[in-house]
Amino acid sequence: MRKYSIHKLLFMGALLFGTASCEKYYEPTTSIDEESALTNAGDVETATIGTYAVLLNAAYVRSVHFLMEYPSDEIAQGQSSGDDLTRAYRYTHINTSGHATNFWGQAYKVIAAANKIIAYVPDESSVILRQLKGENLYLRAMMHFNLVRVFGRPYTQQSGSNPGVPLLMDGMSDDAINSITRSSVKEVYDSVIQDLIKAADLMSENKSNSFASKEVAQALLSRVYLYKGENENAIKYADLVIKSGRYKLVQGGEFSSYFKTAPASNQETIFAIRHTKVQDRGFSAIGSMYFSANASGTAEGQGVSGWAEIYASKKYFDFLTKNPADLRSNFISPYTINGVLQYNLKLSPSTPMYYINKYSMQEGVINLSSPVYLRLAEMHLIRAEANAKMGKTAAALEDVNLLRQRAGLSGNQLYTVGNLGTKTVLDVVMEERWLELAFEGHRSYDLFRNNLPMERNYPGTHSLNNTPTTNITQKVLPTDARIIFFIPQAEIDRNPKLTQNP
Repeated sequence: MRKYSIHKLLFMGALLFGTASCEKYYEPTTSIDEESALTNAGDVETATIGTYAVLLNAAYVRSVHFLMEYPSDEIAQGQSSGDDLTRAYRYTHINTSGHATNFWGQAYKVIAAANKIIAYVPDESSVILRQLKGENLYLRAMMHFNLVRVFGRPYTQQSGSNPGVPLLMDGMSDDAINSITRSSVKEVYDSVIQDLIKAADLMSENKSNSFASKEVAQALLSRVYLYKGENENAIKYADLVIKSGRYKLVQGGEFSSYFKTAPASNQETIFAIRHTKVQDRGFSAIGSMYFSANASGTAEGQGVSGWAEIYASKKYFDFLTKNPADLRSNFISPYTINGVLQYNLKLSPSTPMYYINKYSMQEGVINLSSPVYLRLAEMHLIRAEANAKMGKTAAALEDVNLLRQRAGLSGNQLYTVGNLGTKTVLDVVMEERWLELAFEGHRSYDLFRNNLPMERNYPGTHSLNNTPTTNITQKVLPTDARIIFFIPQAEIDRNPKLTQNP
């Protein structure tokens, strides 16, 4: 292995970065030279920024969104599409899925690039280099965690003993991915946790929320521990983020326009995949599937600014609008003409066109958005869920009510031990996660890791699975084979050691 001089790294780090400030802002570039060798601290920074840039690739950010969000019950597909996203929605997965193949390839590209930095920078390096190593450990952990969620069963099933995904670690060659076996779900989680703990220890700089920091690693640790069922640790790391003072729950109009705000200006966002105005992808953007509008941002028919084929489900919309004052209704834009709600008639029965705008209108650009991966509201919900499972009802309801009050609810719209009715405190927490985090890629995981079914009872192309096709019901059990995706066949062809999901 090539030896590197600590003194040279310290010197170059000091020259490159100078004196650290309290909050620094950097913009990711859009390219990475994978063949470049690391020779100094400047190379480390450049390579790290390039690794972040991979997250901007549509093959990653668009594909992983489809895989994580479309199997949920909060959206409805209004018409079949030639795009593989239809199969993600309908649970008719195939082993040649374009989006699964895209995501797998891009995720391991990030991991391989991060591994180079992790291997190059010793733990006892300068503060700046330790920060960069920590960021790469975070990126590796984030990718492995996303991969094991998409291709491995929930940790809570068989205590993580089910097949997960290959762990590509530093010290391995880039092409090792073509010769290693799948680690268990538990082994992947353990590796993710180890990386995140080390990342949090190494990082000390507060960059903008397009980059990793100590709190970003702690926020993801909180989520990972919740998914693993380690509630005390989930609370521990959620508390660290909440009490760090770096973030706050935005209020009122600022909350209503949350997703229209560039991430660096949003005090609630912990980590987002930052897209600038020059990175607007038009009809290829995530938001294009959810929204169509004229130049002023007013909802219009399909094809004006986007495909607008995926809607908020009637199930979700009806639940949300039980409280008309709920500010989260602002993230839905019903398509109306002269005040009359329009229906997509390509299905029988037709489906109401409740456009979703969480991925639209950033900085006034119709299809521009910076997908949010971690935000403070989730930390409160993680803490609430973990407390609920530990029997700490009052603490769980305190976090739930904090978000309900932020959403404009009051009085008997807030929960007390006395007004839960037939609901358990966990029921209330899960409902609040649904309301707050809708369309952000959480819902199906929340259901299945808690051994709950995903039930659709509203119009959408899932009815095409049924006979007759006017039967709008679909129930997916947490034990069903297709709650996870097939390993891409192209990867199995390259690596015969990979086993396929049943």
